[in-house]
Amino acid sequence: METLDMSNFAERRQTSIFREILNESHLQACYTCGTCSGGCPLTGMESTKDEGYDCRKVIRMAAFGMDQEVIDSRFVWICTGCQRCEIGCPMGVKLVKVWMAAKAARPREKVPGILHKGVDMVMRTGNNMGIPEEDYVTLLEELGEELAEECCPGFVTPVEKVGVDYIHFQNSKEAYAEPDDMKWWWKIFYAAKVSWTTSAKNWESVDWGIFTANMEASKEIARRKVENMKRLQARTLILPDCGGASYGTRLNIEKYFKDEFGPETGHTYVYFFDVLLDWLESGRIKVDKSVHAGRIVTWHDSCKHMRSAYLTFGDDSNLEKPRKILSYLINMENFREMPHNRLESYCCGAGSGNWPGPFEAEKTEHGGFKARDIMATGADLVVAGCSNCRDQIMKNLKPKYNLDIEVKYIWEMIADALIMEE
Repeated sequence: METLDMSNFAERRQTSIFREILNESHLQACYTCGTCSGGCPLTGMESTKDEGYDCRKVIRMAAFGMDQEVIDSRFVWICTGCQRCEIGCPMGVKLVKVWMAAKAARPREKVPGILHKGVDMVMRTGNNMGIPEEDYVTLLEELGEELAEECCPGFVTPVEKVGVDYIHFQNSKEAYAEPDDMKWWWKIFYAAKVSWTTSAKNWESVDWGIFTANMEASKEIARRKVENMKRLQARTLILPDCGGASYGTRLNIEKYFKDEFGPETGHTYVYFFDVLLDWLESGRIKVDKSVHAGRIVTWHDSCKHMRSAYLTFGDDSNLEKPRKILSYLINMENFREMPHNRLESYCCGAGSGNWPGPFEAEKTEHGGFKARDIMATGADLVVAGCSNCRDQIMKNLKPKYNLDIEVKYIWEMIADALIMEE
């Protein structure tokens, strides 16, 4: 990096890609105090020393109009968008907005790894994996038949069912590689005796558009969900379990599709936490605590469900909902909070597309902060509410950090403990 020539500073600022978000991001309010870097796990990591960037350095580069250096940096891609930097900033600088602007400015053919290919695929086929509609519907039907034989007599997967209470979207990763995982939600729907459906077209729950800062793609992915809800006359849209996808869907609904929801339309959208907690509290579903008796349990607060929902929407309700859900499943005397929890939680290390992304060393070292928090609890069961987080903890952190743990989704725990009434 060359010494910055300040003689043309005004010109650089006027032509900077960041000029349009100066006020929105509060970039000019930066004190250069370094609180952001102090809270960011990427600071000083061995795997990032070659580039040598941290939050404070990159935000100053953006402020000085050093556009190309920021656009070309690895830093904005290995950042997981966890917003720990923002929760601590005394001036409310929205650093992730700046990173997103830099990511958006990178030519799509230079987006790291497979992320842009996934975005292109979902735009063309309706899911990240490019699974043909006929194959997908056949898979859902066959899985439904298996579930009916296993524990849910009479169950038929409700594909394209019209006039239902809920619409639920599937993760193409599960349809492609872990199809049995979809049964957990289906089993809960069956036990709750509610009407629901999933769509055969444009059914992808995940939003890789937001991972790549392709906000037009993110908007379209959300629009398709809303359109499916309207087309199938579903009263409630359940936001996806993937933290990035729930955040992206809500962000776009609030910005572009808010008029499609409310009493006058008959439609609403909710987090899956709301659905599960409501059914447990109302007695619509019943669970057996003995299934997880004796387990020492901890909960992973996913960044987008928790901190991002609070910072972006002013919504901190998700902080306590999963803990209330767990109280139905376990003896809370066996629950252990991580040292850093709720708004102070560490990211799993794989957010913002870093799970399928190419930066293996970085996401593993970043995840070490979460791994050490898990170890500190002494838990043997880690519960997650995000597919991205669950995969990172179970498939990467567990073997890399020799964690003696089992990792479960919170809805998987419910499905395993359900009392199935005749």
